[in-house]
Amino acid sequence: MSALLASVTAAVDAWRTRDEAEAATRADFAAALRDHGQAALERSGPPTHVTASAFVFDEDAAHVLLCFHGKGRFWVQPGGHLEAGDTSVEGAALRELHEETGVPAARLDGVVVADLDHHALGGGFGRCASHLDIGVTARVSDIAVPLVVSDESDAVAWWPVAALPSDSAPGLADRLARVLAAR
Repeated sequence: MSALLASVTAAVDAWRTRDEAEAATRADFAAALRDHGQAALERSGPPTHVTASAFVFDEDAAHVLLCFHGKGRFWVQPGGHLEAGDTSVEGAALRELHEETGVPAARLDGVVVADLDHHALGGGFGRCASHLDIGVTARVSDIAVPLVVSDESDAVAWWPVAALPSDSAPGLADRLARVLAAR
């Protein structure tokens, strides 16, 4: 078993559900890992596969860092596909965060797995039908950290959690609420 598969499996096994919907999501992750093993972590694997994302908040969790996703045409937390060099799900999420926003892992505190989310994707995402996304949370003490816009995004910005943009990804507000409740 690869280090990344072990990390993903541990995150799924450790995640404690709070309701039937979360239990169903956790079951989706467990089924994908059981049925596909390492391939469930690969973009070239099954159309439903594991991804990682990062919910980065300011110190008092009043603001969250979001990217305007080029393919999806919505605001969403930074994240994406796992890669061969990733050794942990947390590391994959922080790599994606750095690639998409310029925020380095060294600026973050309190990185923990906080969420499992299974969401369908539209036709603009190619062969990917849905993502089994593992969300990590982290805090940054100074939101004045310089931000960088990647090729995958049209913009990167801090948004008030209480006033998310109207063109946010479907379900983002509910997912943020779950993530903040788990902190």
